[in-house]
Amino acid sequence: MSPQPAASSAEGCLTQLRFWGVRGSVPSPGPATVRYGGNTSCLEVRGDGEIVILDAGTGLRLLGRALMSEFAERCLKLTLLLTHTHWDHIQGLPFFLPLLRPENELRILGYEGARLGLDNLLISQMESPFFPIGMRELDGNIRVEELKELEFRVGRIRVTATHANHPGKCMGYRLFTSAGSIAFFPDNEPPLGRKRWELADDEGLAQAEREHQKMVAFLQGTEVLVMDAQYDRQEYEQRAGWGHGCVEDVVSLAIEAGVSQLVLFHHDPDHDDETIDRMTAEARQFAVGLGGTLQIEAAQEGTTINLPK
Repeated sequence: MSPQPAASSAEGCLTQLRFWGVRGSVPSPGPATVRYGGNTSCLEVRGDGEIVILDAGTGLRLLGRALMSEFAERCLKLTLLLTHTHWDHIQGLPFFLPLLRPENELRILGYEGARLGLDNLLISQMESPFFPIGMRELDGNIRVEELKELEFRVGRIRVTATHANHPGKCMGYRLFTSAGSIAFFPDNEPPLGRKRWELADDEGLAQAEREHQKMVAFLQGTEVLVMDAQYDRQEYEQRAGWGHGCVEDVVSLAIEAGVSQLVLFHHDPDHDDETIDRMTAEARQFAVGLGGTLQIEAAQEGTTINLPK
């Protein structure tokens, strides 16, 4: 995985995944995080004539600037898929420059995650006294849709969704393009990992196994899996049940599901570049010990993955 220029358009059989924000919880800029990046969750997928954005963390601001520069006066039609509405996944939306132009269209899709609904929640974060301009005052054409089904389409891209193991209502997505599939679980704790530390009763373990097998089936054969791998094993012992993944559990899950490439995501804000280097190396070593051929990288701002390779 290496830095490459963004695609000039969304057309063609090539599918490209680009990382704009890779952190969890809170932005963490500074010299210790400059290599992997300090912005929160935001990915861009281009393929089959579509530009799909995954999450609207602070990385969305950088994506907006790049899109405005690339497309100049041309109309932008974008789709934003929200996994959930925790702040690190929506806080970039008020700073997304394409929303300042009336010819641009943004379709925001997500699931009910608040008592007042998805539309009202997104509007409320831009209300006074939190923000000087309301979302309805922006010039762009914004359409918010609260999803009810677990399968839908974005143009020619088929999308499936399933529940992630994270506090509140949190989803993960799998995008099926003509070049392959991409799965995105930025906040997720593999259920067997948590149960091993917290539960010893047969009923609890059986339920965790059912949840695990459901996830394995959902991910089966995925070309690229981007998944929360925030903790190493020692950290996870102190944070089981927080809704975030342990690297070893994520690697095991990916191998069992026959994933081709795993991208470690949702880096802890207290993890510097050297810590992420170490965790990535340990993940690769662990995968070798399991006898898998899984490719493993750590998500890094500005890098791209192309399908097919």
